[in-house]
Amino acid sequence: MIKLYSFGSSLGVMDPSPFVVKVDVFLRFSGLPYETFPDFNNIKKSPKGKLPFIEDDGQKVADSSFIIDYLIKKYDLPLDDFLTEEQKAISHLITKSLDENLYWCLVYSRWVADDTWPLISKTFFGKLPWLLRLFLPKLIRKGVKKNLHGQGVGRHSKSEILDITKQSFSALSALLAEKTYFFGEQPSSFDATVYASLCEFISVDFDNDFNLLAKEYDNLVQFCRRIEKTFY
Repeated sequence: MIKLYSFGSSLGVMDPSPFVVKVDVFLRFSGLPYETFPDFNNIKKSPKGKLPFIEDDGQKVADSSFIIDYLIKKYDLPLDDFLTEEQKAISHLITKSLDENLYWCLVYSRWVADDTWPLISKTFFGKLPWLLRLFLPKLIRKGVKKNLHGQGVGRHSKSEILDITKQSFSALSALLAEKTYFFGEQPSSFDATVYASLCEFISVDFDNDFNLLAKEYDNLVQFCRRIEKTFY
């Protein structure tokens, strides 16, 4: 059976990482049997030092995109067979936008924005020994800020990052329109990708400026609720 290694349920969603959620939802869409092994220490076992990764017949595969490609090819999954070549191209390019742009806005909203940071610190570090709690959260937050600055998003103001985030939500809302899923009445791997990004704003159990912005798009909210009702 496929083993999915994750961080674990947190913040009201099955995992605080959209990349973990992407693989989990894809597996649910596909109907493949699998088990989830939630533990932050899984990161030490990962071939690439990040989560998620899967283990299948003794083979480890890391990175959500490579995992999905591997599963489609190995199990000859028909999930995306109904897509046109144009739709596949759109899926690929928007996936890269979500992974390389919206994701970093999410990181900023949690690890840098001062209104949410106390919750993140308590959630992820609250059970550490008191001595570690004195310096480790600040140290990791500093590293996240450095990564965000290097990536580019961290060089912008909060209002500018909110504008970048809004552009992604607005584009997704326009593409989804009144459809059940992004390319019709059945889900594709692209829907798993979009849901994984959106649920981290819409389905979490706390509000901040970024989450409230996402919830302004009713069709995106209903899209998340639809997947949760049907597959969770």
